Amino acid sequence: MARSITLGNGNILVGLDYRGQVRDFYFPYVGHNNHVSGASGSFVHRIGVYADGEMSWLEGSEWSVIVGDDTTSLVGSLTAKHERLGLLLTSIDAVHNEANVFLRQFTLTNLRPETRSVTLYLAQQFRISESRRGDTGLYDPRVKAITHYKGNTTFLVNAFVDDQQFTEYNIGLFGIEGREGTYMDAQDNFLEKNPVEHGSVDSIIGLPMVLNTDDAVTADYWIVVAGTMAQAHDLNAYVLLETPARLIASTKNYWQAWVDKEDFDTTPLGEDLALLYKRSLTIIRTHTDNRGAIIASSDTDMLHHGRDTYSYVWPRDGAIVAHALDVAGYSDITKKFFSFMADRLERGGYLMHKYAADGALGSSWHPWVIEGQPEFPIQEDETALVLYMLHQHYLLERDLEYIESLYNPFIEPAANFMVEYIEARLGLPQNSYDLWEEKYCISTYTSSAVYGALSAAAKFAEMLGKVDAARTYNAVAQKMQSAILEHLYDEERGYFIKGIRAYDDKEDVRDTVVDMSSFFGPFYFGVIEAADARVARMFKVVEDTLKVQAASEGYVRYERDNYYKMQDADSPNPWVVTTMWVAQYLIAIATSKDDLTRAYAMLAWTASHATGSGTLAEQMHPHTRVHLSTAPLVWSHAEYVMTCRAYLQKLAALT
Repeated sequence: MARSITLGNGNILVGLDYRGQVRDFYFPYVGHNNHVSGASGSFVHRIGVYADGEMSWLEGSEWSVIVGDDTTSLVGSLTAKHERLGLLLTSIDAVHNEANVFLRQFTLTNLRPETRSVTLYLAQQFRISESRRGDTGLYDPRVKAITHYKGNTTFLVNAFVDDQQFTEYNIGLFGIEGREGTYMDAQDNFLEKNPVEHGSVDSIIGLPMVLNTDDAVTADYWIVVAGTMAQAHDLNAYVLLETPARLIASTKNYWQAWVDKEDFDTTPLGEDLALLYKRSLTIIRTHTDNRGAIIASSDTDMLHHGRDTYSYVWPRDGAIVAHALDVAGYSDITKKFFSFMADRLERGGYLMHKYAADGALGSSWHPWVIEGQPEFPIQEDETALVLYMLHQHYLLERDLEYIESLYNPFIEPAANFMVEYIEARLGLPQNSYDLWEEKYCISTYTSSAVYGALSAAAKFAEMLGKVDAARTYNAVAQKMQSAILEHLYDEERGYFIKGIRAYDDKEDVRDTVVDMSSFFGPFYFGVIEAADARVARMFKVVEDTLKVQAASEGYVRYERDNYYKMQDADSPNPWVVTTMWVAQYLIAIATSKDDLTRAYAMLAWTASHATGSGTLAEQMHPHTRVHLSTAPLVWSHAEYVMTCRAYLQKLAALT
């Protein structure tokens, strides 16, 4: 189940599903150590109401649930209605922008013309440090709240109704010893008040209310998280002193100021597209750790190949997202990202596949031995993208001292690696995995990215007086540009091919699959002008081959792409990323306002695929338009932001 809302402050990230239930709770890094979500996706913080002798959980089909948010404030909302029971449950949800506190203000409204006694139940299932063994849950009489802890992570759960702290609770086991979960104790509207349990522990609290005719009662609920129990107590005292209502209000004000900090007119986009632009910025920010990591997605229900998630830092994705933040005016955040990546650089001058948000090497399926020969298990475009986007950052910020601080530890060794890691016969980068992480070859996209990175390194070196280095980087880049046009552009077919699998002991193999990245990379990284006739020829091939002819339209990654392809579909799935690439091309070649019409339509297409809370997925079903794979995908939001900026800037120039 994809995430409907993600809330965070750079230290914690909370993901809510489409029923308003907590599915992810990351701490102390964004994307690292999810203390809720299980490998099966079954762990959840349930919400339920007991009324008229019946227990009803929001998971049930009789609840009509809408989960949304204030697009510009990083404050979520829940509206759940049960017609038969005559109840309306709403909430306002926030992660405080400074303190590590998740707050929910619930309001339960009686829709019947009689006084009723009801109980709101809130259940917690933690999997602290991503292991359900060795947790402890207890009722702490010192603060009259529930605490879950293990090691250096402590959660404290508290709630009040009409200034009265909860008194109904239970703590038990779930998922072991035949225990389904302590939330089942609420079925009879009576909680056993077991004060402590250890192992695989969950808990539940009950909040009894008396609802008069058309009456509404509000309950404040919060979870604080800290390294120690004493720190959790201090945070709990802070919430009590400041009050949840004021903390939610201050959070809303902060994020509204943050998203509007740049005086940038989005009016020409129209209301819906402008709101998605702002929402994309806040989603990007929630997935950015305060120490520099930018994760691809927090949606842990989507397990990559059934074995892992997207909650890692891919250098390529992170660099693209950092560029979106840069063009939107948030360079204070991107500096931390570039420093984070510089610290990860291997001694040989390259970046690995992906990293955890704490900087540790991430899991990978790239082997170190291919066909019996040792090879670097890398995607060279990831090293190149970080260097290329660092130069784009400099062009916007002109922060020379910062660039100089990264020259020796990152720029020079990365550029030297790219100079050395070249297939001598072709003058192209050696084989590495393509940006889709599937083919081991010399791809057009990676070659273009390396050309762009070496050109950037030459400019950096020249700027800092490194004359010999600048000459070397520039010379290699120019030779690579010629090699790309000679070996990777197929004159007969009229497009840049996917790539070449180079061999030392046998004939090279050309991969002629039509790939959107082979169209986008050459003009984006400056190998060739967007207006060049060869790019125009390939665009015709892209239109004929990669455009979806179905309800969703959009563009696929490449011919016969089977990743998440559904059996009931006669086409691969369109991606937001690839569709935005086409829009960026159309914007680049536009010479009149009318030329921008299709690009705007693609922005509108993207907005039409967003959820009510403004979440974009990686890909969509070509017929039903339903989200597939992970949601949100931060890369999708970044490409949307950059396309909006490009559209508005070109519109202003043409006007």
